[in-house]
Amino acid sequence: MSATSRVWAITQGDPAGIGPEIIAKAFRDAPEPLHGCFAVGDLATLRRAAACIQRPGLPALPVAHITQPAQALAVPPRCLPVLQLPGLPGPQPWGQMSAAAGRAAADCVLWATQAALHGQIAGLITAPLHKEALHAAGVEVPGHTELLQAQAAAHAGVSLADMPVRMMLANDELRTVLVSIHVSLRDAIAAVTLENVLQTLHITHAALARSLGRVPRIAVAGLNPHAGEGGLFGREELDTIAPAIAAARTQGIDAHGPFAPDTIFMRARHSAQHPAEFDVVVAMYHDQGLIPVKYLGVDKGVNVTLGLPLVRTSPDHGTAFDIAGQGVADAASLIEAVQMAKRLSQAA
Repeated sequence: MSATSRVWAITQGDPAGIGPEIIAKAFRDAPEPLHGCFAVGDLATLRRAAACIQRPGLPALPVAHITQPAQALAVPPRCLPVLQLPGLPGPQPWGQMSAAAGRAAADCVLWATQAALHGQIAGLITAPLHKEALHAAGVEVPGHTELLQAQAAAHAGVSLADMPVRMMLANDELRTVLVSIHVSLRDAIAAVTLENVLQTLHITHAALARSLGRVPRIAVAGLNPHAGEGGLFGREELDTIAPAIAAARTQGIDAHGPFAPDTIFMRARHSAQHPAEFDVVVAMYHDQGLIPVKYLGVDKGVNVTLGLPLVRTSPDHGTAFDIAGQGVADAASLIEAVQMAKRLSQAA
């Protein structure tokens, strides 16, 4: 196994948010040391983060400067390796949106994406960025998912349409994949087309078949209350979603539905007392799919981008400007994202 297949980059996120401090906490407090992981960002910003999480009775977190990804493998446990990117600004004021912070966050993601696409790292874990700061920096995409998609498409020499991606949010109990991501609700409803639903089913099937080692059982949520109630509350289920499911089934995809969206997530939730009927729910829009997973606890949720030629995961929360710099942010979701990235890298 090459060194590059055993190292993972964690982007620092928006330096004014909690990204740097949850990275520091993860390296200090994860149940298993984050061997082979390193942060991509600004050395002074990560050192400030290590200082802000310091508490009486807890060991200080050493921060090591590395210049190549593979050097992370030689860093001792409970030490934070940082690959300094040139041109990044130093520490930014906590909790303040700025173009400089948005640009720094984007540059870290761009570097890590290119490193993954060129085989220099096994994958990347992205700490939270701030979408308004990203826009202020002139980055004309809504967020991480679209930025990664654009980079991957350019690398492959194809259009965005030929590099379709989907967001999956997952924890120990529930997985959900979205037909549309960061668009208005009006546009999300318009995105419920046969082509988009069928494409989502193909992407979900391919990704989970690799990670599970078997054909996944896919439930599909309806768009309307009660999944349309036979057309009484809308015809999207009859005219669009059901035909997409039927087409997917003829192609070997184990898809079922459309089901009433207010109950299908309970049927797909796994617990020791109630084994799940399905491995994943395909949801029609952002909040329909993400509210159930986040309600189960943001400390365990992991965002995974499906459809990319690389592994990317992320915690399922934002920059939390209101608590940034206080050292109180919870690193559990980031730790879960690292563990998920390593498992996906092994399955790829």
